[in-house]
Amino acid sequence: MRPWNLGLLLVLSGGWGVWADDWPQWLGPQRDGIWREEGIIDKFPAEGLQARWRTPIGVGYAGPAVARGRVYVTDLVPNDALPASGFAKGARVRGQERILCLDATNGKEIWKQSYPVEYRISYAAGPRCTPTVDGDRVYTLGAMGHLLCLNTNNGQVIWSKDFLKDYGASLPVWGFAAHPLVDGDRLICLVGGSDDRLVVAFDKFTGKQLWAAESCAGDFGYCPPIIYTFGGKRQLIIWHSRAVLGLDPQTGQRLWRVDWDIRAALTAPMPRQIEGDKLFLTSFYNGSMLLQVTADGAQVVWRSKAKGERPEQTTDLSAIMPTPVVQGPYIYGVCSYGQLRCLEWATGKRVWMTMKATRGRYTPPQVAEEDEPSNGERWGNAFLVPHADRCFLFNEQGELILARLSPQGYQEISRAVLLEPTNRMAGRKVVWSHPAFADKCIFVRNDQEIACFSLAAR
Repeated sequence: MRPWNLGLLLVLSGGWGVWADDWPQWLGPQRDGIWREEGIIDKFPAEGLQARWRTPIGVGYAGPAVARGRVYVTDLVPNDALPASGFAKGARVRGQERILCLDATNGKEIWKQSYPVEYRISYAAGPRCTPTVDGDRVYTLGAMGHLLCLNTNNGQVIWSKDFLKDYGASLPVWGFAAHPLVDGDRLICLVGGSDDRLVVAFDKFTGKQLWAAESCAGDFGYCPPIIYTFGGKRQLIIWHSRAVLGLDPQTGQRLWRVDWDIRAALTAPMPRQIEGDKLFLTSFYNGSMLLQVTADGAQVVWRSKAKGERPEQTTDLSAIMPTPVVQGPYIYGVCSYGQLRCLEWATGKRVWMTMKATRGRYTPPQVAEEDEPSNGERWGNAFLVPHADRCFLFNEQGELILARLSPQGYQEISRAVLLEPTNRMAGRKVVWSHPAFADKCIFVRNDQEIACFSLAAR
């Protein structure tokens, strides 16, 4: 089985210099979800993993960022009781959204910044976006569209934007969730503003608008912007609820567009580039699509025949949250009801499926005995992070799994409990926040605490 990557690298990405043991943004230094540190554990100890530290925090779905010995995480301290269901109608939650900066070695608070919010969204349990650390600045985006640039030394606000007020943005059903992207001197965001201001590039130092482009009426979606090179040209990939776009990241000029109406605007998983000229996308209701992309165009290679999100209606991969990972001719991801699937990405053909990765200690015994998902496992989740020739999976029950994924199947090596699932809005207790991997550790959070566990080889 060919490793995803080997070696400890010094990465220069998006205009900042980082150490290879940092996790300074969504999906890590190269925004690809791969952990590249060496000297990592091969198997968890029999007694499990012991926390280096645990620090109380508020509620939130946002995963942490780790850079230069500091941890950055956002949360919500609510003044009102949280809704019992994520689909509660007319629910409003007032409180304070916060940005916390902690010492990565002991979890102690270095500084915090906060501002008042009133949530008017489904699943009103905190911000969604991982902070983006760039040198001496950190950028955060709250669930109600508050974009802040802060000084990493003291938390002072350098500049800020309010997408609802400043851009007339429509409020996404599940809040603003597209993690900001630093590219050179630009900070690129999915703003959702009217009048060709769906995507906006800001001067990362001053907040001045550099360009704005595209439109999408209503709920525009949740997909993080990403830059890939196709046909020798750097392209900003924007996936909104009506289409997939390739834009010039310097100007916002459109290079190509492929229409794709996404039900409920569920465009959360980030598109993955494959073999230089392919782009793979997956959505909860619509299933997957593979594009072939050139310097100035794109065409559909295949599109899912999925009829819905039910297990019997899916054909390939219908992911709601986690970004899939690619290895050689295969792609691995979590489908609509928690099925970890292996596909041939060239055709979308399913190779195998297992429920083992998303199930755990709180799975009812009668459900655990079945190979197929139950109705109660809708939105079942695990985040996949490849490392060398294996993969770390952090599932919704707060368990970390070390496994090997191959066309032959799922081979679990170790499993350890890290956190309690605390969020009840899905009808069961879950933890739905992406971990960070840095300093030979994993950093994880739920709605009560953030914790650090060493994964260094002994």
